[in-house]
Amino acid sequence: MTAVQTSNKTDEAAGARQAKIVALVVAVSFFMQILDGTIVTTSLPQMATTFGVQPVAMSIGITVYMLTMSAFIPLSGWLGDRFGARRVFLLSIAIFTGASLFCGLSGSLTEFVIARAVQGVGSALMTPVGRIIVLKNARKSELVQAIALITWPALTAPVVGPVLGSFITTYASWHWNFLINIPIGLVGIALVLRFVPEQREERVGPLDIKGFFLSAAGLTFLLAGLELSVKWQGGFLPLLVMLAAGLVLSVMATRHFLRVDNPLLDLAAFKVQTFSMTTLSAGTACRVSINATPFLLPLLFQLGFGLSSIAAGTYLLVYFLGNLGMKVVTTPLLRFFGFRNVLFFNGLIAAGSIVACGFLTPQTPEVVISALLLIAGLSRSMEFTALNTLSFADIGPSQRSSASTLSSMLQQISMLLGVAVAAAVLNISSGLRGAADPMLGDFRWAFFVVGMIGFLSCLRFLQLATDAGAEVSHHRRFQKS
Repeated sequence: MTAVQTSNKTDEAAGARQAKIVALVVAVSFFMQILDGTIVTTSLPQMATTFGVQPVAMSIGITVYMLTMSAFIPLSGWLGDRFGARRVFLLSIAIFTGASLFCGLSGSLTEFVIARAVQGVGSALMTPVGRIIVLKNARKSELVQAIALITWPALTAPVVGPVLGSFITTYASWHWNFLINIPIGLVGIALVLRFVPEQREERVGPLDIKGFFLSAAGLTFLLAGLELSVKWQGGFLPLLVMLAAGLVLSVMATRHFLRVDNPLLDLAAFKVQTFSMTTLSAGTACRVSINATPFLLPLLFQLGFGLSSIAAGTYLLVYFLGNLGMKVVTTPLLRFFGFRNVLFFNGLIAAGSIVACGFLTPQTPEVVISALLLIAGLSRSMEFTALNTLSFADIGPSQRSSASTLSSMLQQISMLLGVAVAAAVLNISSGLRGAADPMLGDFRWAFFVVGMIGFLSCLRFLQLATDAGAEVSHHRRFQKS
């Protein structure tokens, strides 16, 4: 009996180690992908000079990347099931890395746009399929740590990206903002080949072509409309047309998925309360609030405080340290308090820190600003990890692919929606004053609005059961012991 128990413990330890390694491998690729999306914005003026165009024309590179990514995200789960998640994940890294090379070598705006479009395809496949790989390799008892590992790129890259991009553009050239992906991508491919096992579904239905086109078009129009609202260009009519088209097509896609036998996306995952609440309702509202913060903070420090980009970047590094600092205590906190309490009380802290940022002024002591940013970073990390983990706590093996794809789609929407809401408040507030650029008081309103969205989302989490996700967090076992 002792020998059997020892053998089981050894197998469990080996399985936990394997799950951690797989999650780290996936995290490396996620970091490359998210870093690229944030680092490119810092070099657009220099790229415009190289290509001989106006800086505003460079926005098409960001737009086409987002559109191709949104178009192919709905297809990612089916491709992973049909051809094997490991194989599709390798392909996504290869596409993204190769496209990064051509982005860095582009000699004209046309070449750059084509390379960015291809890069968006690789990005669309990478996130959902990478998450599927992690879910398939981690037991429920290992899910918190695994999700925490693949969540840190989304927490750190948006903060590090602008600072790193500014440094590279200033002291090297904009080409290296893309060429830096080459060694990361090659390392990622090597790590996947070495550590990620091949897993493939035995039975996969035919491709739901109609569902693909409806969902791809719906998501593309929605994200394009949100992107247009952030830029505040083209007037209200194109914005309303895009958002309306996205909503109509999304409704049509939903009705289609509910009627056919082999839908591209299995919406039954939304019948699981923990998944539905953390991705579709309260989770989306919470992410909208938190995702607006990295957009608002650099603008606050540069436009509201009059600081240089380097000084603003220094403050953002404190925010970044807060994101990393919570990782060591995430699992113990979830085990002690459970998902429901963590999402509610930590969400209140996160929302409160966002509102408090609106009351910062150039006269606020640096230590106070740093302390607030540290708290905001800590609570952001905790909330995202809890949300992402609880999302899949009760999802069965047959629903993982669709659930991962749906989660990726909704997270993309919440990311842009957070920026859109913050930008809208800034524009409305400054417009009412008749000013072209936002001032300190405008930022106060923006932080207040997105913070209140966070507060309201926390109330929804109270509807979770006290033992929600206990099999993952071990909260129930802790209470019984």
